[in-house]
Amino acid sequence: MYNTRKITEELYWVGANDHRTTLFENIHPIPRGVSYNAYLLLDQQTALLDTVDWSACRQLLDNLEHQLGGRELDWVVLHHMEPDHAASLQVVLDKYPKAKVAASAQAFRFLEQFGFQTGEHERRELKEGDSLSLGRHTLTFYTAPMVHWPEVLVSYDETTGALFSADAFGTFGALDGKLFADEVDFDRDWLEDARRYYVNIVGKYGVQVQTLLKKAAGLDIKLICPLHGPVWREELSYFLGKYDLWSRWAPEEPGVLIAYASMYGNTEAAAQALATQLVEQGVRRVEVRDVSTTHVSHLMDLTMRLSHVVLAGVTYNGGVFPPMAAFLEDMKALGLKDRTFAILENGTWAPAAGKLMAAAVEGLAGCSVLAPSIALRSALTEGGQEQLHELAQGIAESIK
Repeated sequence: MYNTRKITEELYWVGANDHRTTLFENIHPIPRGVSYNAYLLLDQQTALLDTVDWSACRQLLDNLEHQLGGRELDWVVLHHMEPDHAASLQVVLDKYPKAKVAASAQAFRFLEQFGFQTGEHERRELKEGDSLSLGRHTLTFYTAPMVHWPEVLVSYDETTGALFSADAFGTFGALDGKLFADEVDFDRDWLEDARRYYVNIVGKYGVQVQTLLKKAAGLDIKLICPLHGPVWREELSYFLGKYDLWSRWAPEEPGVLIAYASMYGNTEAAAQALATQLVEQGVRRVEVRDVSTTHVSHLMDLTMRLSHVVLAGVTYNGGVFPPMAAFLEDMKALGLKDRTFAILENGTWAPAAGKLMAAAVEGLAGCSVLAPSIALRSALTEGGQEQLHELAQGIAESIK
């Protein structure tokens, strides 16, 4: 059974929604599912722009058969050949043996590594500035290396002003019939997933995203068609602005994430007391999360969103409590920069977490640790409350 949507007179969404996969890339939780977007241009020549994950292949084939209406498929264009977009390629080529394949030279090498057989199909290797004319529509290609794989291309349709942006401008979440960003309350229902997608999938490559944004600034873009999430046809500057902020690691708003690691509840109690103190100091955005029960992708989302982070942790086996260590490792791996931290450690004997957490933070570009750090011994005392008050004052002043 087909399920397609019309975007413009000759452009159709022929992708699929996935509510069965629970972990994107087998790492990141996606409780709202995910979409695999593929697009079909019906011109003098027809072109399928990307395929879908193997799990959604049958839906793609049904959509193509319906929308082509008996016509041949002339081209398959691969902007990004990661398996969630290219895994169905072989089945599509087998069904449409006359189809030609267009992709970057590196994408063709990757396809061979994954075992795809394109030898009997005409191949066109695309590079920066190349064009593909389909009749009324001409696609011009631009390289976007490391957004977020090295072989990535984006393309611009000079007729409609559509930018086919590969994984850029994507988001977690299944579309469930609502294809366009203006058909949903994006701020309320999608922004967190969009930010979490960006920081965890693309976040390390901010410099490369800035390069892509500069290329996009020279185009008259009227549509943004990503490989995941809604299509943008209104208020494009809103989402382009978010990508500009995120790719520079500029916080969206002043506020504090208190990320705590607590074994028996005492560090958690201190984290909650600090949250109260911060709100009393006039800090309106305070988020408290347990690193043991909050997936690190959500922690990174809040770290990108807010200006300040408090690491409240305990010593474990002479080092940092493992979930907190994983959070710190993700910050490093994703290239976090330009955040202000505060350290709160707790230990009954031989505490070491405070110094280790501070050292990890100081290794991040543009990140600093507010003084003084707090060192509790087993549980919060009256003296500890006074320390928390001083720390809350210092964080509030830093935010102002």
